Amino acid sequence: MSVVTLARRSGLLALLLLVVAAGSASRAALPISSPTAASLAEAVTTLAAPDMEGRASGTPGGERAARRIARWLTDAGLRPGGDAGTFFQSFAIANGTVVAPDSRFDLLAPGPQGRDPGQTHFALERDWRPHGGSVATSVSGEVVFVGYGIVTADGTHDDYTGVDVNDRIALALAGAPRGATATGASRLEKLIAARRHGAAAVLLVNDTLPSVASTATAAGMVSASVTPRAADALLAPSGATTATLERAIARGTTSAFATGTRARITVALGKQERRAENVVGVLPGTDPALASEAVVVGAHWDHLGVVDGAIHPGADDNASGTAVVVGLAKSFAAAGGAPRTLVFTLFAGEELGLLGSRHYVGDPAVPMTRTVAMVNLDMVGRMRDRQLEIGGVDSGTGLREIVSDAVRTADLKSTLRGAPYAPSDHVRFYRSGTPVLFFHTGSHDDYHKPSDTADRINADGMARVATVAAEVIERLAAGSRPSYVAMPPERRERTSGGGGGGAFLGIVADQGAGDGVRVADVMPSSAAERGGLREGDVLVRLAGASLVSFDDLRTALKARNPGDRVELQVLRNGDDRTVSITLGARS
Repeated sequence: MSVVTLARRSGLLALLLLVVAAGSASRAALPISSPTAASLAEAVTTLAAPDMEGRASGTPGGERAARRIARWLTDAGLRPGGDAGTFFQSFAIANGTVVAPDSRFDLLAPGPQGRDPGQTHFALERDWRPHGGSVATSVSGEVVFVGYGIVTADGTHDDYTGVDVNDRIALALAGAPRGATATGASRLEKLIAARRHGAAAVLLVNDTLPSVASTATAAGMVSASVTPRAADALLAPSGATTATLERAIARGTTSAFATGTRARITVALGKQERRAENVVGVLPGTDPALASEAVVVGAHWDHLGVVDGAIHPGADDNASGTAVVVGLAKSFAAAGGAPRTLVFTLFAGEELGLLGSRHYVGDPAVPMTRTVAMVNLDMVGRMRDRQLEIGGVDSGTGLREIVSDAVRTADLKSTLRGAPYAPSDHVRFYRSGTPVLFFHTGSHDDYHKPSDTADRINADGMARVATVAAEVIERLAAGSRPSYVAMPPERRERTSGGGGGGAFLGIVADQGAGDGVRVADVMPSSAAERGGLREGDVLVRLAGASLVSFDDLRTALKARNPGDRVELQVLRNGDDRTVSITLGARS
């Protein structure tokens, strides 16, 4: 812990106690009026609006969302709990990659190796663009056309058959032939196949050059995308074009061949730090004996942003939870607070692997040793049949009773899960030794899609969730401190009321990667941990199925059963490996 951090925490605690000493403890607390359905719907509509651009962390739309939330907390009268007397707690989410101007791509006149650059210099960003995960170096060699560059998992198809690409530059069409399955057709699978065949570099032909961020996963070799125009220049000595080759492949009348062209590729990359901000507001406690302790009420405000040109509004995930937390902050502030301090925290970076909550736990507004519980609301906007799921009720003594009473008072059906394990921000708090509760109204077909819009939100259901959460928070803020209960993951219970069944891997994915499935966290004692997966690994293929995104992983797991042993292709620090994993059961 730094001296600055210690001073900030000590100063905040002194401020909280000073507020109590000034007389707030003597004021009788007013009844808590839960947020209304109308106010919650309005907040969701604001956060899911087009100008928020999907609220991806580290983007202008995300910054607008964070500032809007901070304005709401300011207007409610909360005190700043972030850095340097602000509501914002800044942290690094990634070191983004940028293409340096020294990058070059030259067509060399056909001739002996070592001949000076000759006929064509391809324009960076117009004709070609390095991949963000490329090795930064210079290579030269003959260009070899390898069709779509596909090698299937079962070895029944290999586009490299009959040609030597060792120390040469492989040129491959993006995607897969029309009518063919996409197995082996992802960018990462093509790079792995090329490296296994000895290629020095890979050029993928794309109609539109992909962004550096979307190609950020490293595969241990030089790689780039080129336009059809640039590819046709490389193919010119053979008399072929990308269009004629696509048609020939569709007819089954062509195979890999050396083009007779030599090229030199120089990739130069730079790093650019990306940052995001948690929004933290503090409502000082009113009881001198309890004010130095805190209950954290949290939700993540971030979502996926713009994916493949489409805004993902994230109304349920998680504008809904954010709206409820902000609404509760207003309600408790209007009532004059609670005996313990309440810290309302809206996290960034959840979709990137619970980054915001990890940062908060390492630098809390109130020390974690004085944090008695954390209440997390994630996807609480689609209540059906008055059904509410609450996890973690056995993570601290007395929590199950508190939650059961609150749900009964609200006349809701409930699924109470004892274990706290779920891929959301409360897990970071639980691992730090804090009892947690996780409010959730279930998944749906709009999850992580552009169709997760504000018009599909059940605002009345959100108001019911807020009512339950308010009562739970009241009791946590006034009653005896719950003792932390260490629960091994093996105790995750099966439930009969939906949500069970299916194969379970046990990872938290960085869902902003978009280039394979990057592991942000591995759940203890899960299939992933037993199989040796680590944070930072990138999953490329599971049981023969290509994994370009998290949705691909979900689909692949739905096709498997608990106990199935599957082969998983993984990239770790640019090196590929295949591991065998026995899948577990979804809790």
